[in-house]
Amino acid sequence: MPPTSPGVALPPRITALTDPDPAPSSRRLAWLASGPAGVPLGSAFLRLFTKEGQTHLAELDLAVHPAERRQGVGTALLGTAVDAARAEARRAVVAQAERGTPGDAFLAARGFREVLELVYARLGPADIDLDGITRIAEHPRPGYHLTEWTGVVPGELAETFAASRRAMDDMPMGDTDYGTVVWDVERVMAAAETIAKRGDTLYTVAAVDSSDGTIVGFSELVFRARGDGQHYGTAVLPEHRGHGLGLWMKARAIRHAHRLDPGRALLTDTASTNAPMLRVNDTLGYRPTHRAVEYQLDL
Repeated sequence: MPPTSPGVALPPRITALTDPDPAPSSRRLAWLASGPAGVPLGSAFLRLFTKEGQTHLAELDLAVHPAERRQGVGTALLGTAVDAARAEARRAVVAQAERGTPGDAFLAARGFREVLELVYARLGPADIDLDGITRIAEHPRPGYHLTEWTGVVPGELAETFAASRRAMDDMPMGDTDYGTVVWDVERVMAAAETIAKRGDTLYTVAAVDSSDGTIVGFSELVFRARGDGQHYGTAVLPEHRGHGLGLWMKARAIRHAHRLDPGRALLTDTASTNAPMLRVNDTLGYRPTHRAVEYQLDL
């Protein structure tokens, strides 16, 4: 190795790793950046979506130790990940950073463009108006009723639940080249099983059209083994919107969570352009905590 001039840092060594987190609808490439003495400096994960409708897309998660920033570590990891995305014939790489952070500035300076803003919010134990939540959860919606389950969807509901997932197709995604997630029974069940395998619990509330028994909306809440609960998604089929079903389902989920653990907070995130869901969150007592930016690099 040629000598390095005094005060000039050696470029980091980038080592490919084995993915520790395989998923049924994607696979990940991973790299570790290390210094001359083998000290870890940063890491990058590139998730490659493998299911129909999203095989053009890759998702980047890159982190550099604060003490090692501005040394070319992030740039080296990014270059490796982008080269891999091109080799995998991906046309877009997306990455997320909290607004106003070094990661925000890093992505903006390296050719990524802002395509979506997300509002993160938290419902703390002290913020829950249980009486108000209960009134919303128990208020009838003529023509509809609620059902719920924990873990994998019951077999008799699997087909109609999978069909209801198209309610997410038109969710606000800004200019993100997100594609269309194609859901079937196999994918619905695999997603729930993946959550269970990592030690978390998936709880689902679904709105049902009482006239024919079909599911027309759902709200998913994940209880981690430790820490806050996380809303995964709330959506209603377009032809059934305007009846307050989203608010109804989310209120039922909150009440269930409070009964299980009154001291647990709940987290949610919503596109800043999704005014109806932002109103739902506000009505239920969620308080915004921060905003994040979804960036996209077009290859």
